[in-house]
Amino acid sequence: MSRFVLASLCIIAPFPIAATAQQPSQPTHNVQGAVRVVDARARALEVTTGVGMALRVVRIEVPADVRVMARGAAVTLSQLAPGDIVRVSYGGQPGGYRAYTIERVGRMETGAEGTP
Repeated sequence: MSRFVLASLCIIAPFPIAATAQQPSQPTHNVQGAVRVVDARARALEVTTGVGMALRVVRIEVPADVRVMARGAAVTLSQLAPGDIVRVSYGGQPGGYRAYTIERVGRMETGAEGTP
Protein backbone atom coordinates (compact mmCIF):
# COMPACT_ATOMS: atom_id res chain seq x y z
CA MET A 1 0.00 0.00 0.00
CA SER A 2 2.77 2.47 0.88
CA ARG A 3 4.48 1.86 -2.50
CA PHE A 4 1.23 2.72 -4.26
CA VAL A 5 0.87 5.98 -2.29
CA LEU A 6 4.51 6.93 -2.91
CA ALA A 7 4.21 6.17 -6.63
CA SER A 8 1.00 8.21 -6.86
CA LEU A 9 2.61 11.21 -5.17
CA CYS A 10 5.62 11.04 -7.48
CA ILE A 11 3.36 11.09 -10.52
CA ILE A 12 0.81 13.70 -9.38
CA ALA A 13 2.99 16.14 -7.40
CA PRO A 14 4.90 17.77 -10.34
CA PHE A 15 1.77 18.71 -12.32
CA PRO A 16 0.52 21.70 -10.27
CA ILE A 17 4.02 23.18 -10.20
CA ALA A 18 4.46 22.79 -13.96
CA ALA A 19 1.05 24.30 -14.67
CA THR A 20 1.69 27.44 -12.62
CA ALA A 21 5.24 27.91 -13.93
CA GLN A 22 4.14 28.25 -17.57
CA GLN A 23 3.61 31.76 -18.88
CA PRO A 24 1.87 32.58 -22.16
CA SER A 25 4.52 32.87 -24.84
CA GLN A 26 2.26 33.82 -27.73
CA PRO A 27 0.63 37.17 -28.41
CA THR A 28 -3.11 37.11 -27.99
CA HIS A 29 -3.89 40.65 -29.18
CA ASN A 30 -2.76 43.00 -31.94
CA VAL A 31 -3.19 46.74 -32.04
CA GLN A 32 -2.30 49.37 -34.60
CA GLY A 33 -2.52 52.99 -33.59
CA ALA A 34 -0.73 56.17 -32.60
CA VAL A 35 1.81 56.28 -29.80
CA ARG A 36 0.40 58.44 -27.03
CA VAL A 37 3.13 58.07 -24.39
CA VAL A 38 6.57 56.47 -24.35
CA ASP A 39 7.85 55.80 -20.82
CA ALA A 40 11.41 54.54 -21.43
CA ARG A 41 12.23 54.43 -17.72
CA ALA A 42 9.25 52.18 -16.87
CA ARG A 43 9.58 50.42 -20.27
CA ALA A 44 5.95 51.05 -21.17
CA LEU A 45 4.06 52.35 -24.16
CA GLU A 46 0.55 53.78 -24.52
CA VAL A 47 -1.13 53.36 -27.90
CA THR A 48 -4.35 55.10 -28.95
CA THR A 49 -6.48 53.15 -31.39
CA GLY A 50 -9.96 53.38 -32.82
CA VAL A 51 -12.55 50.79 -31.89
CA GLY A 52 -15.77 51.30 -33.79
CA MET A 53 -16.79 54.90 -33.13
CA ALA A 54 -14.69 55.17 -29.95
CA LEU A 55 -11.04 55.63 -29.06
CA ARG A 56 -9.20 53.26 -26.76
CA VAL A 57 -5.84 53.67 -25.03
CA VAL A 58 -3.83 50.51 -24.37
CA ARG A 59 -0.89 50.59 -21.93
CA ILE A 60 1.65 47.89 -22.74
CA GLU A 61 4.78 46.89 -20.82
CA VAL A 62 7.84 46.42 -23.03
CA PRO A 63 10.37 43.92 -21.65
CA ALA A 64 14.04 44.56 -22.46
CA ASP A 65 14.21 41.56 -24.82
CA VAL A 66 11.45 42.87 -27.12
CA ARG A 67 12.79 44.16 -30.42
CA VAL A 68 11.38 47.43 -31.72
CA MET A 69 11.60 47.66 -35.51
CA ALA A 70 11.30 50.55 -37.95
CA ARG A 71 11.73 50.04 -41.72
CA GLY A 72 13.36 46.67 -41.10
CA ALA A 73 15.98 48.01 -38.67
CA ALA A 74 16.07 47.72 -34.91
CA VAL A 75 15.48 50.90 -32.91
CA THR A 76 15.33 51.54 -29.18
CA LEU A 77 12.11 52.12 -27.27
CA SER A 78 13.21 55.69 -26.53
CA GLN A 79 13.38 56.40 -30.27
CA LEU A 80 9.61 56.03 -30.50
CA ALA A 81 7.75 59.30 -30.06
CA PRO A 82 4.16 60.45 -29.61
CA GLY A 83 2.50 60.47 -33.02
CA ASP A 84 4.36 57.43 -34.37
CA ILE A 85 2.06 54.81 -35.89
CA VAL A 86 2.92 51.39 -34.48
CA ARG A 87 1.73 47.81 -34.82
CA VAL A 88 2.05 45.89 -31.54
CA SER A 89 1.49 42.20 -30.81
CA TYR A 90 0.89 41.71 -27.10
CA GLY A 91 -0.61 39.38 -24.54
CA GLY A 92 -2.28 39.60 -21.17
CA GLN A 93 -0.24 39.00 -18.02
CA PRO A 94 -1.33 39.15 -14.36
CA GLY A 95 0.18 42.66 -14.05
CA GLY A 96 -1.13 44.03 -17.35
CA TYR A 97 -0.25 43.67 -21.01
CA ARG A 98 3.19 42.58 -22.28
CA ALA A 99 4.54 43.39 -25.76
CA TYR A 100 5.99 40.66 -27.96
CA THR A 101 6.72 42.67 -31.11
CA ILE A 102 6.59 46.38 -31.93
CA GLU A 103 6.89 47.79 -35.43
CA ARG A 104 6.84 51.49 -36.29
CA VAL A 105 4.94 51.74 -39.58
CA GLY A 106 4.70 55.51 -39.99
CA ARG A 107 4.32 58.92 -38.45
CA MET A 108 1.12 60.86 -37.83
CA GLU A 109 1.39 64.40 -39.16
CA THR A 110 -0.13 67.11 -37.01
CA GLY A 111 -1.37 70.52 -37.97
CA ALA A 112 -2.86 71.87 -41.17
CA GLU A 113 -0.92 72.51 -44.36
CA GLY A 114 -1.56 76.22 -44.58
CA THR A 115 -4.65 77.97 -43.30
CA PRO A 116 -6.94 80.26 -45.33
